[in-house]
Formats: sequence, C-alpha cells, structure tokens
Amino acid sequence: MADERPALPPLRDVIVRHGLAASKALGQNFLLDEQLLDRIAAIPGPLKDKPAFEVGPGPGGLTRAILRAGARLVAVERDDRCLPALAELADAFPGQLTVIAGDAMQVDAQAEAGDGAHIIANLPYNVGTPLLVGWLSATWTPLPWWSSLTLMFQMEVAERIVAKPGTDHYGRLAVLSQWRSDARIAMKVHRSAFTPPPKVMSAVVHITPKPAPEGVQLKMLERLTAAAFGQRRKMIRQSLKALPGALEALVAEGIDPQRRAETVSVEEFVAVARRLSRD
Repeated sequence: MADERPALPPLRDVIVRHGLAASKALGQNFLLDEQLLDRIAAIPGPLKDKPAFEVGPGPGGLTRAILRAGARLVAVERDDRCLPALAELADAFPGQLTVIAGDAMQVDAQAEAGDGAHIIANLPYNVGTPLLVGWLSATWTPLPWWSSLTLMFQMEVAERIVAKPGTDHYGRLAVLSQWRSDARIAMKVHRSAFTPPPKVMSAVVHITPKPAPEGVQLKMLERLTAAAFGQRRKMIRQSLKALPGALEALVAEGIDPQRRAETVSVEEFVAVARRLSRD
C-alpha cells in the first residue's frame, strides 16, 4: 500500500495555507488525526475500486482516508474556500476524486455517486439528520441504492438512531433507521479530536440495509410513528386516536393499547403499519 499513498502535506498546513478556519454557520468541525480518519474510512470494509460519496469534506481529512482506501469518491462541498485544497487532492489521486461545488441537500447523490456507493461523511451538524432521513427514505427494491452509511453525528443524535425500545432516546428516528436496516455505533469520538472542539461528544454510526419488510408503506409507518411519538408520554390508545384504523390494528396485533409508544418495538410498529397499509 505504501507505494499507492502519495506524500501529502499535514492537514494543519493545508488549513493555514488556504485560510480554512472552520465556519460555525456551516456547522464545520474538522478532524485532523489521520490515523483516526483511516479508522473511520475502514468501517464500511474494503473500498478498493468501489464508489463512495462524501458530504462536507472541508479541507479533505476524511477525503484523504477514503481515497487512500482506493475508493472512487464523489465529494460535495458548499464552502468555496475548500475547493482549491480538494483540487490538490484530486491531482494527488488521479481519476479517483470528483468534487461537486454545491449544497448536499440539493444534490442527487445517487445520480452523482452511482448505485452501490458507500456514503461516508463527517456530517455538518446542521444538516446531518435531514440528510440521513433522506437516504433512509430512498426507494428500496428491496434494497436502497447505497451500500452503507458511515456517518459522524453528535452523540445524542447517534444514540437516537440506535436506541432500543424502553429507553429515553427511542423514537421515530430509531424506527426509521432500524425497520429495514441494522444500525450501530461503530466509534465514539471525543470532542478534543475536532478543530475547533464542539461542545458535545460525537460518534460514528454505521448503517447497513436489509430487505424491506413486505407489505409496508413507508408513508404509513411515518404517519404511525408521528402520531405515536407526538404524545410519547401518553398511552398509545390516546396518541393514535387521530389515525383511522390504528387502534384496531394494535388490537389485531396483540399490542396492549395502554402501553406507551416508547415501549413498542420496531417489529410491532412494522406489523401495525403493514395492516394499515392494506387499507
């Protein structure tokens, strides 16, 4: 591998040379520890010659690691200040890196990166959850276009993604993340690893898809969980009153209507949504 790794300047030097002070408005916090970055890039498994997609590469720390792993990477960056530094990386890894200047919320990741891409990103905090929900809500036939998601979040968001029933963090995001995917916290990252350090701890979440359960409409599951968790401290017979047929579906599935939403498992929500999807 050594002969495949071009000599690159330290990330701190790149930041200084290009004047890339992290922008609070863009939710930027840069990771500079290259060993840590290589560990993050290794989470999806071998990337040699595989498509990958990155959001918010900034000065290119994680970008370097993904390229060193051999991926064919598409990176989307809305901060024009970072583009020259990323252009240098494209020159250092010929044919591996395509940089798109723009807002990831407006970019069609599937069209740009291609089917089977591994999405790997230290997500800007202000758009992390909307991007995740968009990728999880993509069409599954029975699998989505992406192969895996390896994403850095604030610890609280990461805990909400992987939460289990009966815990304080369990809610709609957990159900959306787990009803047809396996989600786990792959790595915790201390705030001191970032420049500048954020106020909170972070974690890398790794999500791999599994075939979607048959007969379940995503929109119905979203309506069901929105109603259930909209009043999470109430019994679900109260919170689901406004959703036609929901109480009958609960009873048909043997779920006690006096339970609270936070105690209802992902599988139970899926079973109820399946019944409601038939109507």
